[in-house]
Amino acid sequence: MSDKKQELEQDNEELLEPAEGEEVSEPEVDALKELEGKLKECEDKYVRAHADFENIKKRYEKEKYQAIDYAHEQFARDLLPVIDALEIAYKSGEEVNDEVAKKIKEGVGLTLEQFKKVFEKHGIKEADTQGKFDPNFHNAVLQEEDKGESGDIVQTFQKGYTIKGRVLRAAMVSIAK
Repeated sequence: MSDKKQELEQDNEELLEPAEGEEVSEPEVDALKELEGKLKECEDKYVRAHADFENIKKRYEKEKYQAIDYAHEQFARDLLPVIDALEIAYKSGEEVNDEVAKKIKEGVGLTLEQFKKVFEKHGIKEADTQGKFDPNFHNAVLQEEDKGESGDIVQTFQKGYTIKGRVLRAAMVSIAK
C-alpha cells in the first residue's frame, strides 16, 4: 500500500511542477493543491474502508466458526436429562443381586460410557465440582454450615456440563457457609 501511495505522491508533485518554459498561473496551482487534498482525503477514506471491510470479514469468519462449534448446543442440552436418568438407573442397579439386573446395569453402564465418549468427541465435558464455588460454572442451591471452608463445594445435586468452554448447564451444588 505504501508503494502505491509513494507513486501517487510523486505523480502529484510532477503535476504541480510546470514543464520547461511553461508558466502556471496562481489559480491553477491552487486548484491542483485543492485536488491533491481531495485525493489524499479519498485515499484515506479508501484505506479506512478497506480496513473496516477486512475487520468485518474476520469477525464474520470467527462468528461462522463459533456457529459451527455451538450448532449442536441445544441438542446436547436436550440429551442431558437422558444422561441423568441413565446415571440414576446405573446407581440404582448397585443394590440388586439378580443376574438379569446385573446385566441391565452393565448395559446401562456401557451406554453411559458411549454417551461420554461422544460428548468428549464434540467438546462437551462435565463441569468440575471439586474445590471452590465458581458462579460461572456452578449454581448454589443450598448453603451448609460447619461443612468446611467457606465457599467450598460440599455436595453436587446435578452435574454441570460445558461445551468448548461455554456453560451448557451449570452444576447444582451446595456450598459451605
